[in-house]
Amino acid sequence: MTDQQRFDTIAALGASPAITPNLDRLVARGFAFTNAYSTCPVCVPARYGIMTGREPSLTGWFSNWQQPPDVRANCGSYLAEEMKARGYRTFGLGKFHTEPRHEPLGFEVHEYSEELWTNEAEYLGDDYVRWLRGKTTAFNHLEQVHGERTDMYYGAQCRPQPAELTGEAWLTERATEEIARQDGRPYFGFLSFVQPHPPLAPPIPYNRLFNPDDMPSPVPGDPEIDAADDYLGWMNHAVWAEDISPGQARQLRARYSGAITFIDACLGRILDAVESRPDAANTVICFFADHGDHMGDHRAWQKESFFEASCRVPMLVSWPSRWPGHRRFDGLASLTDLFGLATGVAGEAEQRDGQDLVGVLDGCMAPRESLCGMFGSPGTNQFKAMVRCGDWKYLWLANGGRELLFNVRQNPGESVNRLTDDPDVATRLRSVLIERLAARPLTRPALAGDALRAFPFAPFPRVRIKQFGRGVTDFGQGPIRA
Repeated sequence: MTDQQRFDTIAALGASPAITPNLDRLVARGFAFTNAYSTCPVCVPARYGIMTGREPSLTGWFSNWQQPPDVRANCGSYLAEEMKARGYRTFGLGKFHTEPRHEPLGFEVHEYSEELWTNEAEYLGDDYVRWLRGKTTAFNHLEQVHGERTDMYYGAQCRPQPAELTGEAWLTERATEEIARQDGRPYFGFLSFVQPHPPLAPPIPYNRLFNPDDMPSPVPGDPEIDAADDYLGWMNHAVWAEDISPGQARQLRARYSGAITFIDACLGRILDAVESRPDAANTVICFFADHGDHMGDHRAWQKESFFEASCRVPMLVSWPSRWPGHRRFDGLASLTDLFGLATGVAGEAEQRDGQDLVGVLDGCMAPRESLCGMFGSPGTNQFKAMVRCGDWKYLWLANGGRELLFNVRQNPGESVNRLTDDPDVATRLRSVLIERLAARPLTRPALAGDALRAFPFAPFPRVRIKQFGRGVTDFGQGPIRA
């Protein structure tokens, strides 16, 4: 799993410029999903959706900051617990972004490389940080080991550590160790990279692998469409991204692509470890991201929208002994489907809010007809939602009661609002959304009777996200003194 990787970043699926030989290996090994979505395109809700197989309407996570009731009580056991109950050795490594921070998820081996820390104890307790400090003291001065966050959050950077001492290298080393270990049981591993989530700071030489002049410029759409979701303007300001120039955008895209190529190189070592085992052909590999990044498209940066760049994700699934490689799946898929896929491969599927992907890929089950996504607390002006059905996508924005309708096959850049031209389609998809919201108590506040609840439009207050984690404590020579 990667963090904030767009769907259009894999060379074998047409991305250019892109260097992803090992993701291309996975494409050749199985199915490439062309319409996979994060139904809440931000870190925490997406990750709880994967671990529970449930949508935000049951997890209660509609954003990164809204603390819901007990997830386990609402959703049942976590995926690692279900796999352990089915006889699997389980390990989870990398970024989990749970709340509370180190929530037990049921892994027998559970080690962390998190993105953020709120205090020195959390920082020094991070498994990757401990590993790095065990290798050398040369980087003890770093405030942020994954790149400078402050106002350089969307600034082209180079990681201060060499590639072999990064969090990605730690994850790769630990993953290959766990894959190689044998105790008579099959294994279930969950590997979660921090990158290419900003800061965009790939290590040497990946920082200069792509020439900014060769990178595509962001694609601004229709100004009225791009401004319909004012939350994007709020986010641009929050991360100092509102004044990024076209030239700077190409620089950032170059670093973003470099980070993906570095992850791809790490993935190659992990694939080699899998394929060195005698059970390689019967090993199921799933590659996916929690959400995407606008990267300047729609005049936006970051995520948390239902434009394709933000909510559509790469997803590759392979099982060589069962499914021939190099195949496409064009039906709708969700991150919640992964719960049923894993438990189904283990012999006893538990779908929860997902679909039976094993049955769908076997050709004996019909793919889902529609898919919904939600973000923001229902019953507030932050709430927004998506419905995908066939070639169509309907968006609802409670702030101002705004609606957008796109034909994503004819207009993949989502620059033409078809709401007026195709009112019957909008009515049909709006009804799907209303029915979905009415089905569960947590989402009913998004309704006003039999209609969607709208609020008078109000710009979201422009504030900065505080990107400072640890304070500077030393530069390798002792504590800083005022």
